[in-house]
Amino acid sequence: MTALTSEMPITAVAVQISFVLVMAGVILAMIRLIRGPTLPDRVVGLDTMTVLIVAFCGLYVLDTGTTAFLDVAVVLALIGFLATVALARFVERKRERPDAHKLRQADDRDDGGEPR
Repeated sequence: MTALTSEMPITAVAVQISFVLVMAGVILAMIRLIRGPTLPDRVVGLDTMTVLIVAFCGLYVLDTGTTAFLDVAVVLALIGFLATVALARFVERKRERPDAHKLRQADDRDDGGEPR
């Protein structure tokens, strides 16, 4: 117990309850990540897990007083943000890409108006 939780026992209880709730959220997000059914659902599950793990690091700092996990939480939050942006761009490009068959048809008609 740290000075914060030893002075205020209600804080120690709240931190322990928060640990349980955060871990329950991680399990539910893991289920969303595994079951899908679509790629955006999986991205949301991964992003939710990242946020909950950052929250877990913050709770650990409150519980033990070890401030090294604050650095871990900040780095993990930055990496999670970049991963979410990258996956969102991937999903967006995947939806905007035209069908290859339509591209071939348009290419065939560019050289005189008649298909080859």
